[in-house]
Amino acid sequence: MLKCSNDIELLAPAGSFEKLKYALEFGADAVYAGLPDFSLRARINKFDEKQIVEAISYTHNKNKKVYITINIFAHNYHLDILKKHLRIYKKNLPDAFIISDIGIIEIVKKVLPNAKIHLSTQANTTNWQAAKAWHRMGIKRIVLARELSLEEIKEIHHKVPKLELEYFVHGAMCMAYSGRCLLSSWQTDRSSNLGDCAQNCRWKYKLVEEKRPNEYIPIEQNSHGTYLLNSKDLCLIECLDELKNAGITSFKIEGRAKSVYYLSQVVKVYRQVIDLKVNSKNKEIEIKKLKSDLNKLLNRTFTTGFLFDECKFKGQEIRFSHTQEKYEFVGEVINLEYGIWNLEFGKLKVESKNKKNNQNSNLVKVKVHNAFFIGDRVEFIQPINKNIFCKIKNIYDDKTFEKLKSAHGGQDRMVYVEISKIPEKFSVMRKRIKK
Repeated sequence: MLKCSNDIELLAPAGSFEKLKYALEFGADAVYAGLPDFSLRARINKFDEKQIVEAISYTHNKNKKVYITINIFAHNYHLDILKKHLRIYKKNLPDAFIISDIGIIEIVKKVLPNAKIHLSTQANTTNWQAAKAWHRMGIKRIVLARELSLEEIKEIHHKVPKLELEYFVHGAMCMAYSGRCLLSSWQTDRSSNLGDCAQNCRWKYKLVEEKRPNEYIPIEQNSHGTYLLNSKDLCLIECLDELKNAGITSFKIEGRAKSVYYLSQVVKVYRQVIDLKVNSKNKEIEIKKLKSDLNKLLNRTFTTGFLFDECKFKGQEIRFSHTQEKYEFVGEVINLEYGIWNLEFGKLKVESKNKKNNQNSNLVKVKVHNAFFIGDRVEFIQPINKNIFCKIKNIYDDKTFEKLKSAHGGQDRMVYVEISKIPEKFSVMRKRIKK
């Protein structure tokens, strides 16, 4: 496990128990998760009450932290349901609840008086007076609004020094003020403020003025409104030292809806940057190299958001919805085996498990996500060590041990892959997309 660095927390998303495990293995100090009924990632959230309790225990056993999100804008009908739900945490208290609604804060205080509360970014804290007021109410940490500049963050920390400050450093940006968007409700009857966003801002739009049919109207955004829908992705990997010096103690990654492949790579890169101990010149070079790894993932190109000027957001991506992927996520390493393998009566038999003598005969059990074939050159992104490259020698069915020519994803399909190197467990497997 990668070590935690100094007093900075790397906080990663967990849209499922599986993703939570990957986030922790790849170096997150803490994770945030939630149930569909109370989370702003309702449609893709895979937690139920039993799993969320298990996730809290699992994370604490790893000596890591877990925060539970209750960040919807609640209506009356949510309140009684919430009170019943909170009872499951009485013996399994998370490290904090992330809440946006002042009414829900009062309910949590009453039902769980020992619970710590963090204020969600949805509460839109953009000034030190508001931060001070929330702190007086017992809020331990505020997830600051993305619309803040670095200078504003510094002032908030200076005015309220005992308040913990959390800030998003990577992930999708919403083209609405602090994520308060009505576009999804208007077009699809799915409320983004209740966790059911249809991602309408990523759709392709063309605006033409009525009397000028061939003249497209340019659309722009400033700090007072949104005039273009598709935002670039936030990436502050080169600004972490500045954020730390400004008073941020928790670097937050967005992406509960993303794959374990995306999550693993992003968490690993930010972990490596936080852990860098080289001099400033070499550090800058290393960070640029690591940022190039982020560009291998699907993205909408990158922006620093409002960090260096709260009134000038230059984050529109008007050319396309997202970049073309260079790599394809093909599998997750579930288990490792090594030895001399022979097919006998339709079964895979281990003749030897002497690791030192059989370095060239390794079997990896893989959960398949996309197709790969015998002879494919693949890359394993490992939780701790450098990535490894190798060719796939053979593929076997995980139940019949029948030799296969290829493996294809769907329905949690598992196969054994024979390769020349042993990757770490929890490694994710990808291959370069052929043009």
